[in-house]
Amino acid sequence: MKSVAELRIQGFTTNPTLMRQAGVDDYAGFAKDMLALVGDRPVSFEVFADDFDDMQRQAMEIASWGDNVFVKIPITNTKGEASAPLVERLTGEGVSVNVTAIMTIDQVRDTAAVLDNGVPAVVSVFAGWIADTGVDPVPVMAECRDILADNPAAQLLWGSPREVLNVYHAEEAGCDIITVTHGLLAKLDAIGKDLGDFSLDTVKMFYNDGLAAGCRL
Repeated sequence: MKSVAELRIQGFTTNPTLMRQAGVDDYAGFAKDMLALVGDRPVSFEVFADDFDDMQRQAMEIASWGDNVFVKIPITNTKGEASAPLVERLTGEGVSVNVTAIMTIDQVRDTAAVLDNGVPAVVSVFAGWIADTGVDPVPVMAECRDILADNPAAQLLWGSPREVLNVYHAEEAGCDIITVTHGLLAKLDAIGKDLGDFSLDTVKMFYNDGLAAGCRL
């Protein structure tokens, strides 16, 4: 029987940092292996250039890997220069984009202004990173949803969740997608679990780990 997590997985995404952590050194080979695994589900692969012309070249190559591929474009380059003109060019060419590393309402507005209403797009707002600064991301994400409301082809993504509760937060804010790490996926099976049973399981874990550690007083 499939777990709750497996039943809810609808796509796949990665970025250069995650691939480096995983030891990936053949980007195209890795991507094609992933595409073979996920079938026709949407998949997002990110460019890694910093020059916009080179980003566009990489984006076109990545887009050629499959009809279900979204090309991740960072909201700016490392100089802080907006990528909106590039996003406009790519969507004008019919490329599905995933605009990533967004953290401000203005960045969402700038992105919404250049998207092609007929081309699928994902607007990835790093809600978890926003929360790390002490700001409640739920009203921020709800405002982002309002900004994108006139574009039926644009999906709002809650990025970098920190806990299972964020799944509910994302739903409350009207997000279409939430990225979930492997560790968080494993926790989804605890949804609805009796808290008394959860408490007892935790006590047993502490006890067994204490025995395994050989603790003595």
